[in-house]
Amino acid sequence: MLTKKQLDLLEFIHKRVKRDGVPPSFDEMKDALDLRSKSGIHRLITALEERGFIRRLAHRARALEIVKLPDALQGKTGFTPRVIEGDRPESTPPSAQPVESASVELAVMGRIAAGTPIAAISEISHNVAVPQTMLGKGAHYALEVRGDSMIEAGINDGDIVVIRETTVASNGDIVVALVEDEEATLKRFRQTGTTIALEPANATLSTQIYRDDQVKVQGRLVGLIRTYS
Repeated sequence: MLTKKQLDLLEFIHKRVKRDGVPPSFDEMKDALDLRSKSGIHRLITALEERGFIRRLAHRARALEIVKLPDALQGKTGFTPRVIEGDRPESTPPSAQPVESASVELAVMGRIAAGTPIAAISEISHNVAVPQTMLGKGAHYALEVRGDSMIEAGINDGDIVVIRETTVASNGDIVVALVEDEEATLKRFRQTGTTIALEPANATLSTQIYRDDQVKVQGRLVGLIRTYS
């Protein structure tokens, strides 16, 4: 039996993973549950992990994966994993093997910086298979992440991010932003009037501030593919 706070946190994490493809930061969890400090979030996460509802990804800063949902949330939100893992150990028991589903080949349009912006993406490097269930309406493409500025959002160097093509974004969305028509970067989007902030998810880095005519949204994050060697 989960407490109300544990259930609220699990639901919040699930909704954010379902929307963005990555879990929320600890600060976002703290604010969502109206807690005074992140220590309360650490206790709730530990309790959820001990009960088998979530798993912390090894060597990944603040990266979480939902393993299961209680009946109360399954009926309320449905459960669709958004992180696709590769190279699982051969010893995985048959009962734990993933169920095959229809997949779509997406073009990987080079590398995107999760850090200092890099040259704008212009050519296809290879294709990657993505489950159809991860994709909604519209066109999609994939990018390989370079850098660690989004690590507290669970996006790590070497990950493949799945992007839905769009030119608009809401505050809080993680987007591919084209800066001054020359450089592309993966950041959280916030706009106030004619000013756009591109926020990293790394406490050691600073938010980048631009005029709205300097930034063009090229897509919104909808999924994440991670391969373990």
